[in-house]
Amino acid sequence: MRTPIHRFVMPFTALASAALLLTACGSGSAGGTDASGVAAASDAVPTTDVVSAERTDPAAARLLPAGTRHLTIAISVGGTPPGTTYLADGRTLTGQDVDFAKAVAKVLGVELTVDQASFEAILPALSSGKYDVGASNFGVTDERRKTIDFVTYINDGQGFATREDSRLSRITDLKQLCGLNVATGAGTTFEATLEENRHLCADAGEKPYRVQTYAEPSAIWSSVQQGRSDVVMSTINGLRYAVAHQSGLKFLNAFHRLDVGFAFKKGTALAPAFQAAVDRLIADGTYDRILEKWGTTGSAITKSRISPPELKN
Repeated sequence: MRTPIHRFVMPFTALASAALLLTACGSGSAGGTDASGVAAASDAVPTTDVVSAERTDPAAARLLPAGTRHLTIAISVGGTPPGTTYLADGRTLTGQDVDFAKAVAKVLGVELTVDQASFEAILPALSSGKYDVGASNFGVTDERRKTIDFVTYINDGQGFATREDSRLSRITDLKQLCGLNVATGAGTTFEATLEENRHLCADAGEKPYRVQTYAEPSAIWSSVQQGRSDVVMSTINGLRYAVAHQSGLKFLNAFHRLDVGFAFKKGTALAPAFQAAVDRLIADGTYDRILEKWGTTGSAITKSRISPPELKN
């Protein structure tokens, strides 16, 4: 488990970190990769400002607990868009979750301190009170709802991708993974799903699949590109972006849709205000502009919900 390595204040119109040079980062054209086969940062990463015109909504702001002027949010950094990453300057954070966090902050009229944390560290830290909110494409599951409250803002979910030369096709049953090496993120719903269903292969008399977990998305794609992993299980939107910007990969299919939400400690008083803020973004068009920027319009929702049951599709 990695401890947070950056903290910085996010006013309404900007989100920047302390100076940090990107590793394994290039400046080529779209689709460029570094030596490990990972998509390189470039001007292909969208930079359109879709948030700064947003204004405070007094009705939503009144739903905050009295005296709330500042919140601490934890975001996992190190992936590729639409997930949170850095622009080529090595300092400016960008991504779909960043835009949603900035937009909600403007609607509620609050200032955010942003902590960078490893994905698997954020939810436990919410429960301990270290952060007020987490925003890292957290899927809403019944297991997580036991200790975490959510305010939904998109619908994403679980999917698969692999190398272009793989014989794998659409994955509709995890038994299709038997005998394969499956790469995924540590501490994610993907890891949990794979571990919970590992018995399916043994039950069918087949060789179990091997779950390979990585803390950094770049390590996942290196493993696939170099042949150490056969297939990746990750977010539908993240996989689609990776396939579009890296050569030699193909998206297989969406496997299980999930609502995605801001995450809070169980019993938080912040949820109604965040729900109202998301609904405000949907109503005034900022919501659609954020999704269009990141190419995720297929993840749109029509109304935010607080801790809905896990989707069972």
